[in-house]
Amino acid sequence: MSHPYGGRSHYSVVIVGGGQAGLSLSYCLQLRGIDHLVIEKRSLVHTWRTQRWDSFCLVTPNWQCQLPGWGYKGGDPHGFMVKDQINEWLAGFVEHVKAPAIEGVTVERVARDGERERFNVQTDVGLYTADQVVVASGGYHRPIVPRLAEKLPAGVAQFHSAQYRNPAQLPEGAVLVVGCGQSGAQIAEDLHLAGRKVHLATGNAPRCARFYRGREVVDWLADMKYYDMPVTEHPLREGVRDNTNHYVTGRDGGRDIDLRRFALEGMELYGLLGGFDGGAFEFQPNLRDNLDQADDTYNRINASIDKYIAAQGIEAPPPSVYTPVWEPPQERTKLDLAAAGITSVIWCIGFSPDFAWVDAPVFNGRGAPVHLRGVTREPGLYFLGLPWLHTWGSGRFSGVARDAEFLAEAIEGYRVQLRGMRADTGAPMSLQAA
Repeated sequence: MSHPYGGRSHYSVVIVGGGQAGLSLSYCLQLRGIDHLVIEKRSLVHTWRTQRWDSFCLVTPNWQCQLPGWGYKGGDPHGFMVKDQINEWLAGFVEHVKAPAIEGVTVERVARDGERERFNVQTDVGLYTADQVVVASGGYHRPIVPRLAEKLPAGVAQFHSAQYRNPAQLPEGAVLVVGCGQSGAQIAEDLHLAGRKVHLATGNAPRCARFYRGREVVDWLADMKYYDMPVTEHPLREGVRDNTNHYVTGRDGGRDIDLRRFALEGMELYGLLGGFDGGAFEFQPNLRDNLDQADDTYNRINASIDKYIAAQGIEAPPPSVYTPVWEPPQERTKLDLAAAGITSVIWCIGFSPDFAWVDAPVFNGRGAPVHLRGVTREPGLYFLGLPWLHTWGSGRFSGVARDAEFLAEAIEGYRVQLRGMRADTGAPMSLQAA
């Protein structure tokens, strides 16, 4: 049967999502000769082009960029690619993979086709069917903006971190950045370096050092096999998937982000944003705790490196412990918007997943898929590219290749199983994988 969009309508595998995860799996399936189709809602690897600010750069060193068959080939493995370099590298990966893909097509529903051993993949251009389906659309679907945003005066410009591009984009005046995870801390720094008056509402995000005892911290952690630790062996188990990423930056060759130092330079810090009433923002009195907890994590990571260096007998510069360069003189729980001259708010509190279009009993009470290394209990249904799908690098350039290879093997095994089942039951050849 031909498809109204052109070409075939049935595939052994349909991959939903044409980002780094979906393309990595396509590469692995092509090596195995397994026919498949990648369906991308926008354009391949579009997120890196459309949801990153102008000064964006990687927070992980270039040597960790290891997509299948496409590692970093530049001359600065311990540097941090900036936005244009990342997109150039990804464009090369797209050309390298040459995935069988259609772009600008939205998948509206994925569901098993009754009792048949295949899935219906309903799109806005027609129906596809597949023996197996891989959801590789990521977990960052809906930008989170709290309902209190509706209370702000109409004249205040509001942006989500996905919409922020540069300081010139904002009207003149002070800026409130809400959230101090990787995006919030880096956007606050971007504005601060541009000379803007920044107010930052902090949260419980941890931080880590960029360099320690003569090396990049990532290099130490790689030697310590941290990036090989599966989620099943992490002290938090699946709970680590809910953790906020450590804030640090690769900007200008890489450095720490120290909010206390920003405060010394004029940035205004507050605790967690709690509300907006009477023309004033309201904050919880927990700034000191937020800063202390971030520093505790910073020192704890460094202490684990100290322990490794001692155990291995490695010669390295002496250890150190971070001591605060600034303490909050008081906890401020109110900030008058007009008096502070705040004309912009940037919401940097993340995204929420939206898998409502996947009609299968594989989700927990919070709407997150339940899986083991991306394999769900629904035969033939998989997830790929999610944070800590298997290891720390699962949602990053460093670990998705390993996950894609694993799923390709699982897909190949199930494909053999399906052929055996159809041979036993006499299923028509039209339903069998090509």
